[in-house]
Amino acid sequence: MRLESKKVIITGGGSGIGRAICKLFAQHGASVVIADIDEDGMHQTAEQIQSEGGECLAIRTDVASEESVKELISQSKKFLGGLDILVNDAAVFVFGAIDNVNLLDWEKVFSVNVIGSANTVKYALPELKKSFSPAIVNIASVSSFIAQPSFVPYNASKGALLQLTRCLAMDLAEFNIRVNAVCPGSIYTPATERHIAFENTNREEFLKKAAESSLLKRVGTPEEIAYAALFLASDEASFITGEHLVVDGGMTV
Repeated sequence: MRLESKKVIITGGGSGIGRAICKLFAQHGASVVIADIDEDGMHQTAEQIQSEGGECLAIRTDVASEESVKELISQSKKFLGGLDILVNDAAVFVFGAIDNVNLLDWEKVFSVNVIGSANTVKYALPELKKSFSPAIVNIASVSSFIAQPSFVPYNASKGALLQLTRCLAMDLAEFNIRVNAVCPGSIYTPATERHIAFENTNREEFLKKAAESSLLKRVGTPEEIAYAALFLASDEASFITGEHLVVDGGMTV
């Protein structure tokens, strides 16, 4: 019960890593608001948490919309009665080389992956300031600091998210708000299947190549990322801020 009585908002909680974080945080005693643009997915996450006796609420949210984020915070405040932890996991995956992406691609990936996280922090800030142990965890990526072929928009957005994490840690330290990031490597999620489709490649070969890229010779699970987020959100990480925790099986060693 490492998050007993904690009040939490998690964006992107409708599937993959976000769902794993929602479930793990609830298992550790947190009351969780699941925010996602995918209504079916977020309600499935809520049902799974409630079936285990957890307390949660699903709220449809487009993090790229300030009005949607304002409504998220308003409804969350009523349900939770405050806020201790914000996890920014909502993301879109836009791949491609510089010569085959357009302005709409750039606007889409930055509006969600960077501006979306900034929006949630901005409007959650008044409630976080009231908490005795506030924390923000951004789900970044190893793509934040390594180059990958035909990943230009996604990598650029995740690099910006990592820098946003550092800047927020500096600016919010006076309020005792810790801000950190988790940087996953190859993790099997529904987004992996979309990436395979984008590459138009053999699924088994794609996953084998992803596994071979790590020292541990396997692809990670959403739950392994969730435990990293749990640590950074918990009071066990009370003297950690402005950092990123790489969870990639040794891929970037």
